[in-house]
Amino acid sequence: MYPAELIKPMRDDLASAGFEELFTAEAVEKAIHQEGTTLVVVNSVCGCAAANARPAAKMSLRNEKKPDHLITVFAGVDTEAVDAARNLMVPFPPSSPSMALFRNGELVHMIERHHIEGRPAEMIAENLTEAYDEFC
Repeated sequence: MYPAELIKPMRDDLASAGFEELFTAEAVEKAIHQEGTTLVVVNSVCGCAAANARPAAKMSLRNEKKPDHLITVFAGVDTEAVDAARNLMVPFPPSSPSMALFRNGELVHMIERHHIEGRPAEMIAENLTEAYDEFC
């Protein structure tokens, strides 16, 4: 478990862009299974989350088409919520950071950590916007 004061700026980074922070399995299940499209960002303290994942998630929202709902859970902190989100991301193995796009509760696009590490935020954002154009 990371200290709250350490992760607060990392949480705020996505919350300030309109992502709803979820802390329980029930909240995650409800959010992902609602009608429409939902982007889930599994946030993390790692450098690739700071340099690539969070900036990409925010950049992607400039697209004309975008998800109806934006949610985030924090790996290593919100264990119950992260586990619930990851259970809905099967068959993909757990990774953080990661991003998943759901449509009406069905996983339609996944970006795993190995798609984030070493890639510029712009490339990841482009990957997301292509998914938005197809599914949103």
